[in-house]
Amino acid sequence: MTLPILRRFGGLLLGATLVACQTGEDETLLSGDVQGTTYHIKMVLDGLPADQTELKQAVDAVYDDIDLKLSNYREDSEISRINRAATTDWLTVSPEIAELVDIARQVHDKTDGCYDLTVKPLFDLWGFSRHQTRVPTDAEIAAVLPHIGMDKLEVDVPGRRLRKKDPALRIDLSSIAQGYTVGRVAGLLEAKGIQNYLVEVGGEMQVKGRKANGKPWRVAVEKPTPYTREVERILDVHQTEGTAIMTSGTYRNFFEEGGKTYSHILDPRTGRPVDHHLLSTTVLHPDPTWADAWSTALLCLGEQKGYAIAERERLKALLIYGENGGLKERFTPAFGAEMPMATRPASPLSTRAPAAVTETR
Repeated sequence: MTLPILRRFGGLLLGATLVACQTGEDETLLSGDVQGTTYHIKMVLDGLPADQTELKQAVDAVYDDIDLKLSNYREDSEISRINRAATTDWLTVSPEIAELVDIARQVHDKTDGCYDLTVKPLFDLWGFSRHQTRVPTDAEIAAVLPHIGMDKLEVDVPGRRLRKKDPALRIDLSSIAQGYTVGRVAGLLEAKGIQNYLVEVGGEMQVKGRKANGKPWRVAVEKPTPYTREVERILDVHQTEGTAIMTSGTYRNFFEEGGKTYSHILDPRTGRPVDHHLLSTTVLHPDPTWADAWSTALLCLGEQKGYAIAERERLKALLIYGENGGLKERFTPAFGAEMPMATRPASPLSTRAPAAVTETR
């Protein structure tokens, strides 16, 4: 949810470092390294008797639990065990996996199959899984395509079961798991009575309430250029009830070969990287899991069809694409009050996190 540098659920949760401190505006900060990226949590405690050590341990436990279930980079994770199960029998799974597959199936159906969790064999074939990128042959792609497709995967959410109609089917949750992670951490904070916060994992974010100074949270969307880090837009988030802000992009995770650029966003219908001009998508949604899935789905669809479906689904979305050597922005009508109030072109971003979306003052 998406690589910009790491997109998405890449690393292991080994010795995650958590740092707590008090900011100058009476906001408590937790930060560290997790899941192959960084995270930052800002909270306004408003006098709550929160034990910071206990809170850090609770956040650590959330990350550890999710990593053990959803990471494709751990052989002992639940999703890795499911992928190794060469069977068409029903498999009992954790409620998290059943829920994520069900959400992904709904987004898949609304995007003509462009969003698909079963792309893992293609991701491996193109070398994006292990950063060993290459252009496969047409024959290699043709051999993999029959084993791709959400129509080959059944989910029973109440029964917490999955069934692979094709035993060779393999699932990659990286385009949705980071959003789910953000939501779990935000839920933990709210369970402890914290109602004003910003949770960011690898540039994927959820905010609620206001900053300690009473102002809305301000979020910078990165300019989608591969070799610089500049601000494209500043969003003043006025939705105090909470919203997720998820950005996916083609401009960080790619490789070049034979004078052609290949993005990590793969179209499961062709088996090849997308070939359009859409560079990044930012989606605001009450649920970070849905926002994560939609940001990747729109990026797969491209600037024209992606915008049309975002408008049809009444998504709050910002699409940035290349045109005549420059960048063009397009906001969906539903963006409404979230329309950014300020622009800071050519302004450097903080290097504290490899994020396509980051908090700014």
